[in-house]
Amino acid sequence: MNAALLKKWFQTLAPIGALSEGGVTRPAYSAEEDLMFRATADIARRIGLSVSEDCAGNMFISFPGREKEPCHLIGSHLDSVPGGGRFDGVAGVLAALLVMEKIRRNGEDLPVRAVAFRAEESSLYGLATAGSGVITGSVNIAHLKNARSLSGESLYDAMIRKGYTPGACRLEHALDFMELHIEQGRVLFEAKEPLGVVTAIAAPTRLKVTVLGRQDHSGATPMDLRKDALCAAADIILATEAAGRDEMRFATVATVGVANVVPNALNVVPGSVELRIDIRGIQRESIRRTVGKVQRAIEEIAASRGLSCATETISSMDPVTLAPSMIDSLAEAASGTGVPFRKMASGAGHDAMKVAPVVPTGMLFIPCDEGISHNSAENASLNDIALGAEVMLRSISLRSKHLSTADRSQPFSKL
Repeated sequence: MNAALLKKWFQTLAPIGALSEGGVTRPAYSAEEDLMFRATADIARRIGLSVSEDCAGNMFISFPGREKEPCHLIGSHLDSVPGGGRFDGVAGVLAALLVMEKIRRNGEDLPVRAVAFRAEESSLYGLATAGSGVITGSVNIAHLKNARSLSGESLYDAMIRKGYTPGACRLEHALDFMELHIEQGRVLFEAKEPLGVVTAIAAPTRLKVTVLGRQDHSGATPMDLRKDALCAAADIILATEAAGRDEMRFATVATVGVANVVPNALNVVPGSVELRIDIRGIQRESIRRTVGKVQRAIEEIAASRGLSCATETISSMDPVTLAPSMIDSLAEAASGTGVPFRKMASGAGHDAMKVAPVVPTGMLFIPCDEGISHNSAENASLNDIALGAEVMLRSISLRSKHLSTADRSQPFSKL
């Protein structure tokens, strides 16, 4: 793989959405995400590839003249969380381009296409993997209209504003799908292993909790007459942590990641708080128990404090087991490199979980330094990305041996 070319590509993309204090901010359907897509399209065209987009703005990169042929699809996303890192998502898209560049340079005949999905991160609209979800059928128009930013704009409105027509297309011509991603944890980093073959992806259930108390003057209101929404929210936050700890033996986690306080003034007893809770795991029953514990705790806290709490499920997804055929081919390809790797589950959600119900899907992890991600300090090795790209190319070669020209109109799992 051409590591020098990979470095040049990263340098090209690095200034987009860059913050003076470090890190990048490239929100879904923002000007910064648009720039990422345009710059990546320019990179693809410079190495002789063709570019198109679908009804949700997802970008597909093809060998010219082969845009409609059944292919092995590789990719990830280009948006980021606020103040995020340069590798989350981007590494997977550029790894796909590395694979295609090597195929083209070597004159090989392998049907491969790259994809960059829109709106993978949930930080702006509260809905994750929207671009991949729209074209695989798991995210519908109602989901998009209900997903809103703090400004009030819906994700559906954002897509329409950009000129897209969500719901008018589906994923086509994919034999299977692979995604390379930084681990976003420190298992590989601590083990000093450069590759992880992903077996399953944890699924999130996300709740929005609106705590309604009474807004009062902080100096004139005695402590026993208060209905402090923030104090109730604090109890809910601790109850969420306790519910996650109760289920940690099943690899389930629970996090309150958002707390919006109104009016958020020093001399005012908070009148309302909106919390957003992220519960995820790889076992459905454990996730269900954790959600139940949190919901019961919210009811008890509201009753004990004499205020009201409204709970809404923003999204709920099932854990995803990846295709055995894809796991096996990636493991065989990784073994062929002679470097250590492990099979492992993903605690974070990815576009791969939305594609997996539609076509056979595999995923490859590379380590990130200290496991740090969604953070300006996020860092990964370009050599590991190039190694991952090589493993994906080898796995495609292995699977292609099982696909005759006559059979390439069918997904691999049906052969």
